Amino acid sequence: MKCTTQYLSINDSKSRMPLSHCSHWIFDMDGTLTLPMHDFDDIRAQLGISAGVPILEAIDVMPADRAAELTQELHAIEMKIAGQAQAQPGARELLQAMQQHGLQLGILTRNGKDIALATLAAAGLEFFAEQHIIGRECCAPKPSPAGVNLLLDQWGAPQQQTVMVGDFLYDIEAGRHAGVNTVHFDQTGVFQWPEYTDHKISEFSDLAKLIGLRL
Repeated sequence: MKCTTQYLSINDSKSRMPLSHCSHWIFDMDGTLTLPMHDFDDIRAQLGISAGVPILEAIDVMPADRAAELTQELHAIEMKIAGQAQAQPGARELLQAMQQHGLQLGILTRNGKDIALATLAAAGLEFFAEQHIIGRECCAPKPSPAGVNLLLDQWGAPQQQTVMVGDFLYDIEAGRHAGVNTVHFDQTGVFQWPEYTDHKISEFSDLAKLIGLRL
């Protein structure tokens, strides 16, 4: 299925439904549903990528042979991390309640799809249909809205009833540019990037209350 990469203005005035009325939910995985395990500075050092440079974008502009080599190395690093994945406190209970409530669930990650499946299995978070797990091989990675748009197309879901939940700028930026509701998960309570954020939560029990679910 072809996915669009059209960006919406962050200033577009769109009617935002209460989260209790939203039927389709897209989650980031690492650092959101699972505890943060990635030391990105160390991964960059292992791959020979400059500090502070986004890893996927750095590999993407390299010569094909070098890019293929580093992609394999990155995959091996990420797969090792996937085997150690642990669920974020409250994530399993939230997803179970959402599933029982009939809500549609999806994953949008900058990981490969096989790594996402391994991560979810290790963390005990297998609440997602495989076709609704969107990895970096499916379309342009976050912060592009392409993955959100792909799920919207698969579901036939309206933007106003869809939510993107994540802990990092790329997550909520992708959601905002796709025109869906955004939830910033930040355990520190700092909540950077308010210009992209519709709702703020520090733990998943907060999100359950916003949806109207009992955990």
